[in-house]
Amino acid sequence: MMAKSILVTGGAGYIGSHTCVSLRNAGYEVVIVDNLCNSDASVIDRVEAITGKRPVFLQFDMCERDELRKVFQRHSFAAVIHLAGLKAVNESVSQPLKYYRNNIEASTMLLETMDEFGVRNLVFSSSANVYGVPDSLPVQEHFPRYATNPYGRTKLIIEDLLTDLHSADSRWRIALLRYFNPVGAHESGRIGENPSGEPGNLMPYISRVALGKLPYLHVYGGDYPTEDGTGVRDFIHVMDLAEGHVSALQWLEMSPGIAAFNLGSGEGHSVLEMIAAYEDVCGRKIPYRIVARRPGDIPASFADPSLAQRELGWKASRSLHCMCVDEWRWQTVHSAQNA
Repeated sequence: MMAKSILVTGGAGYIGSHTCVSLRNAGYEVVIVDNLCNSDASVIDRVEAITGKRPVFLQFDMCERDELRKVFQRHSFAAVIHLAGLKAVNESVSQPLKYYRNNIEASTMLLETMDEFGVRNLVFSSSANVYGVPDSLPVQEHFPRYATNPYGRTKLIIEDLLTDLHSADSRWRIALLRYFNPVGAHESGRIGENPSGEPGNLMPYISRVALGKLPYLHVYGGDYPTEDGTGVRDFIHVMDLAEGHVSALQWLEMSPGIAAFNLGSGEGHSVLEMIAAYEDVCGRKIPYRIVARRPGDIPASFADPSLAQRELGWKASRSLHCMCVDEWRWQTVHSAQNA
């Protein structure tokens, strides 16, 4: 029986590369489209080294309709996992037009192309940002949605677009995966998060301080209404998140319709807790300075992931300690290779 082929947009990125590994481990063929705006083509070699098979890789921007159509002409896809998009909250506040054009226009073109070629199974990379500042915790899928920053608003708009699309054509099967905060790396140490420029996410920022590449960590906000005054988030191991995509694909095969699922650990950890956990693993002190809050950030957010467990048969299983161990392994290996 021929393996099913999955198109992964943004598949060379942090979440995308780990998702491609999980897809290969589950027996799927993988085709990656990525413009490499925040990733590197060498990740394709590393995915091949981990899985024993090289994914098809095509480099172009998702807004290039002609290139996108060529991919669908050449390949017969069972489904699409749509991860491509800009994702830095802080940057979205300062450059909203860039985010609206890139995230929404590219998604619209993808959906039009999928519809043209009769591919109507979609796993969409959404975000816990669509919940804004939740009225209570943990966050459940039925909570009101509103965004506090342009990045989150683009995700919310695309969710609404997909809901309208399914209402117009019930042949579409769509899973909206609302990610919380992915961290860590593949246990091999071959792939992990490697942002260009100053890291926008906490874990690679901590890592660069631990490696001596930055003098100290900026902790944005020490006056939140949390136990230690720093922001609280639901951190999830990126491989748990990657495996959630495979579970969502399998759910689509059996479940016509559209549904949203929280992918999180169900636990909240503060920035200072994360620093302490990382210090335990790397054996080094992480100097930090508490500075002003960033625009668009919220005090606390963590998931109720029980719906994903019931419907998808998925549950995050890797501990905070495991997240830090795998992240530190990746950072030390990657740093040594690039020394």
